[in-house]
Formats: sequence, C-alpha cells, structure tokens
Amino acid sequence: MSHVESDEDTGPLLFCERPDWTDVTPIPQYEGVSNPIAPIFYTPEYKDATDYFRGIVKTGETSERVLELTEEIIKMNPAHYSAWQYRYRTLLALNAPLHSELRLMDDFAVNNMKTYQVWHHRRLLITHLTAGSVPAADPFDTAQAELEFIARVLDVDTKNYHTWSYRQWLLAHFDDPALWLGELPYVDDLLQEDVRNNSAWHHRYFVVFGRGSRAQATPAEGAEVSQRETRYVKGKIALAPNNASAWNYLRGILEFAKTPFSSQAEFAQPYTVRRAPWDDDDVIDLDNPKPSSDADLPSVSAMDFLAEAYGRDGGESVTKAVDLWKALANQHDTMRKKYWDFRIKEALEMKKD
Repeated sequence: MSHVESDEDTGPLLFCERPDWTDVTPIPQYEGVSNPIAPIFYTPEYKDATDYFRGIVKTGETSERVLELTEEIIKMNPAHYSAWQYRYRTLLALNAPLHSELRLMDDFAVNNMKTYQVWHHRRLLITHLTAGSVPAADPFDTAQAELEFIARVLDVDTKNYHTWSYRQWLLAHFDDPALWLGELPYVDDLLQEDVRNNSAWHHRYFVVFGRGSRAQATPAEGAEVSQRETRYVKGKIALAPNNASAWNYLRGILEFAKTPFSSQAEFAQPYTVRRAPWDDDDVIDLDNPKPSSDADLPSVSAMDFLAEAYGRDGGESVTKAVDLWKALANQHDTMRKKYWDFRIKEALEMKKD
C-alpha cells in the first residue's frame, strides 16, 4: 500500500497532514451533533481517513487517490461496506485493471476470509471481467484460476462459510460442466483429510444434488447417482460412526430420492448397539458396511436416524422409535434430554391421531 511518510519516519502521515489533500473538506461522523448519545471512539488514523472519505463521497470524486484512501480504510476496517462499494465504483470510473485489483486482494482475502465484504468485492470484479459480448478475460480461465485461489484459502481454514459460499457462487455463475467435473475429486480429498468436515459434506450435496445435478438427464441416471452416493456415505459412516455430518448427508440423499429412511434400517441397526455377535462375522456386505473395529458405539447419530426411520413408518414402528429416543434421553445423550422428550411426545401424539 502506498503512503506518505512523515519527516520523523514514524509512519504514514494523516490525510489532514498531506499537502495533496488540502482541497478536500473532511466531514466528521457526528457533524452537527454536540453530544452524541453513544459515540464510537476510533483511532486517530481511522477517524482521519473516514472523515476524508465522507468528504470525497460528498463531492463524488473518483481518482487514484480515492483508491489509496479506500485501501487504507479497508485495511483498518475490512467490514467497511461503503468504502468497498466506493472503491469498486472508482475502479470502474478509472477503467482500472481489475486483474491487478484481484491480485492486490489475494493476501487480503486470506487474512480477512471471515469478512463478507472481501468476497462480495471479488464477485463484482469477476462478474465485470467476464461480462459483455467481448469480456476482458476468458471466463473459463478466470473461473478456473479463482477455484485454485479458493482452494489455497481453504487450506488455511477448510470450514470458512464465506469462502465456501463464494466457491458455490462461482460454480453456479459460470455453470460450466468442465468446472463442475473437478469438484467431487476435490471434496473427496478434503473428506479423506477430515471426514467430519461438515462444509465439505454440504458442498458435496450442492454439487451432486443441487446446481451440479443438471448433468443427471434421466430418472435412471439420477437413481444411479443416489445409489453411488449412498454407498459412498455408508463407507464414511463405517469409518466414523459418530460423525453427524455423514448421517445428515444420508438423510439428504434419501429425501432427494424420495426413499423411506427405513430402507436403511438394516444398515443403521449395528451402529445403535454395543458390540454384537455379527462383529466377528466374516461375511462382508458392501451395501451395508459394519462399524470399524475401534468405533465408539452405540452411535447417537445412528440411534437418532433409526428412530426417525421408525417414526416415519408410523403404526407399531413408533414404539421402536420411542424406545430409542428414551435411551438417548436417559442414557446416551442426556445433554439433549428435553429435545428427545419432545420427540417422544410428538410421536405419541401423532400415533393417537
């Protein structure tokens, strides 16, 4: 970031000390208010910069020095929405090279990945670069480069919501089959590293059953994908039976395919009890893999899933559901006892009806 050094070289000069800013009239935040009810106390540097920013906004100036000013403000406060918006407006007014702006913001995004405005600014830049009949950049190459950049950011924090949201926006915005193609291998690598990465499971569902599912042209192809994903998630559950993310993914598959939860009762059953006789069974069922030998059983998530399966079936199956919820409430998940008691009450009332 460019700045003007003071004579003592103690840091950048305040804008009120810079000769090239004497033509701007700063506007204090509480202009005309002698005693604000709840004043916010800022550092001298931030107060000075934002006072001059309000002066710039009032005159409507768009210039190189405005880019310098907004850059200093967002470095001090990455969530300053107005500074981001005015910066983007200035970039367009100056016909500035937006590729350079993207590179300038790369490190900034890594260091401030949990700030929504950082990613919104990138969305605006990417959209403008690839829009129009003669885009300033090749859309596919730009999108591919952004996916690689996002992957580097996720290496720092694999579960950051804003970064994942931006990745999903990028895929949906360009909606190129070649871009979608690389997502499942990417997510699989993440789940190999951390099977409990809920963000990766959510993204997998987005790719397979959300916007990325357009490639499933026929019901038969859709059924094949559902079967593939069911086998995949069961394998992950066998490795980590207490991973709620994987059980929720299984729920999502069944909901999408309009398949009863009870269709997976045989698979879920071994996960709801302590070690059983079949643990020593040499028979391997690829469709219903058994818990790993070091699994901590019974699994609360499995008990919850199987209880819901029984509850949805109705009739006498509700009794089985109630028994599982009682076990959760009184023994295996007492922290959520009130929740499980609610599920019992709800199921019994529905059974009466």
